[in-house]
Amino acid sequence: MAMSAALSNEEVQAAWASLAEEVRTGVLLTLRDGRPFGSHVPYVFGEHWTRAYIHVSRLALHTEHLLHDPRVGLFVSEPDRPGKNPLALRRMNLQGEAALLNAGAPNYAEVKGRYLARFPQSAMMFGFADFSLWELRLQDAHLILGFGQAYLANATTPLTWIHQKPSTKGVTREP
Repeated sequence: MAMSAALSNEEVQAAWASLAEEVRTGVLLTLRDGRPFGSHVPYVFGEHWTRAYIHVSRLALHTEHLLHDPRVGLFVSEPDRPGKNPLALRRMNLQGEAALLNAGAPNYAEVKGRYLARFPQSAMMFGFADFSLWELRLQDAHLILGFGQAYLANATTPLTWIHQKPSTKGVTREP
């Protein structure tokens, strides 16, 4: 099967923004005893994919995990529907580290406001002592926009999307 032509950075960025706007929850991946642990969480992004914010309870296992090991992943995918090919769903996999966002942080009020604009039903939980905002400081992105449309980006140049090509390293073909 022939490789699809790469999209421009602008097209990839627009597709990423659309996915991030349409899908309000993702799977937060933390480490529990050195093994991946997934939790369904609502999120908001910062200016671009390198910062995401979650509002979670200290009573939740994933928060306990973050306190022991800040390494995280965030996986966001469009929902599957009848008639869609689940292998062609738009999705992104982000990796980085989490840090508690203290109420005195310069961007706390802005992040809280954006979070509440997206999830107004969460207002009550901001009054609970066990809930806190966390900042996901994401370093690497893997974005899939369909077959042959996989892109990689790094936090040092977050708006530069590299079209992923299949590796032939170590691959042998039968004659």
